[in-house]
Amino acid sequence: MSNERLVEPQSLGLNPAKVDKLLQRVRREVDEGLLPAAQVALARHGKIGVFESFGEVTATALTPIFSATKAITSAAAWLLFQEGKLAEHEKVAEIIPEFGTNGKQEVTVEQLFTHTAGFPHAPFRPVQWLDKDERYGRFAQWRLTWPAGSRFEYHPSSSMWVIGELIERRSGQSFVDFVKQRVLQPLQLDNLFVGLPRAENERALACAYVGKPLTAQDYADMGMPEPPETEVTEQALLSFNDFAVRAVGVPGGGGYANAADLALFHQALWLGGLDGVELWREDTLRSARRIRTGDLCDPLFNKVANRGLGIIISGDESRSFRGFGKTNSALAFGHNGAGGQLAWVDPATGLSLAYLTPGHDRNGVRQAKRGVAISSLAADCLS
Repeated sequence: MSNERLVEPQSLGLNPAKVDKLLQRVRREVDEGLLPAAQVALARHGKIGVFESFGEVTATALTPIFSATKAITSAAAWLLFQEGKLAEHEKVAEIIPEFGTNGKQEVTVEQLFTHTAGFPHAPFRPVQWLDKDERYGRFAQWRLTWPAGSRFEYHPSSSMWVIGELIERRSGQSFVDFVKQRVLQPLQLDNLFVGLPRAENERALACAYVGKPLTAQDYADMGMPEPPETEVTEQALLSFNDFAVRAVGVPGGGGYANAADLALFHQALWLGGLDGVELWREDTLRSARRIRTGDLCDPLFNKVANRGLGIIISGDESRSFRGFGKTNSALAFGHNGAGGQLAWVDPATGLSLAYLTPGHDRNGVRQAKRGVAISSLAADCLS
């Protein structure tokens, strides 16, 4: 991040007292010894007004952002939609013939982005991406859990692998190179990577689990459903401490960033670009933010999914179930990540937030409440 992009908070309309409340909340678990580190940034008008680090982290450190990567991968694909090289209505199998097996012939491009494609639990090891025979073999093996388009269920990684392949086939570039050359470099985001170069590996923070998990009885006592087991396990996330996995650039979860560049990236998703460089036209952004999942609900909390093209839209008063703060507007959008990573922009104010930590709290309820609190305070930081 250049010095020109870091400005005084007041110049962006931020209220110092409210910002201080936000920073106190961010550092709380670090001071208490639960989290090893945390980093937060607020941006507006394409500039950073707040960028603070707490605990065992420096301003230039890179934190794994996990599923917040989905917004980056999706936004890269938006360029292909914009250029007429990819269309939402296309059948995936007509572009990737290897995918068209076991009932997946009818899956559309749009359904990959909205988690309605029907194969949420399809296995794929990150390093398999590097071998095209293994990659396409996996695509062919996958089966539908339910008919494509019939319901919503979060696809932690499977559909994004296919989007990565779509980008490669329609751009003629590797997924990692396309994201780097068409998105990150033009925006001058030097602290944001999908596919970590060897030279940057020392900057990357190791993911570490902290705290104790809730038991089934704990959930029952709170009157909450116990989350189902998914592929997002401790073992899976800790594998990102291995450089071989970091280097792959997992389309659904392999990004690394500092909070400042992630907040600036979400400014670009609202403004269309940064510093006079336009990547996405306004009509492209409006289309990407259009909710496409209708009244389909997530299976855990039975709340409407509110999915655009690879992003989540805040929506109604249930927005905290979708990872937003209570003071976010209905228009806010973005994508958070495992371990409590937060990343959104709110068109009602033009304010964007990024909160990152390498400490993954095993207490999922505490982690979720932390995220809602931080987002709520951040969204209320204007004077």
